Amino acid sequence: MYPADLRYDKEHEWVKVDGDVATIGISDFAQEQLGEVVYVDLPSVGDPVTRGESFGEIESVKSVSELFAPVSGEVVEVNPELQDTPEVINQDSYGVGWMIKVKMSDPGELDELMTAKDYESFVAQEA
Repeated sequence: MYPADLRYDKEHEWVKVDGDVATIGISDFAQEQLGEVVYVDLPSVGDPVTRGESFGEIESVKSVSELFAPVSGEVVEVNPELQDTPEVINQDSYGVGWMIKVKMSDPGELDELMTAKDYESFVAQEA
């Protein structure tokens, strides 16, 4: 149900690692809970992010929610697609709906994130 090659946090963000760069987005569960996404406020390239702290906001027709960094580091890329078409998060939260790429300052933080199987159990308890 959740891609096995990703790691997940309790705030429903996912991480895909390529070397020391982590691509971050929100899980399919999170986008379903939010409903139709209408706006995303993300950091700029060069901004620092800290694990467990807010790095932006996501706004849907239902609510505004903070986005929390699953890893610490420096933003090296922001998804340009989300500026004009944030609804791609609803259509493909694990693909074109990614949010930011972060050069990790402490890859060891990945060990504190959940596997897809762990996340599936976590979501089942929350539902």
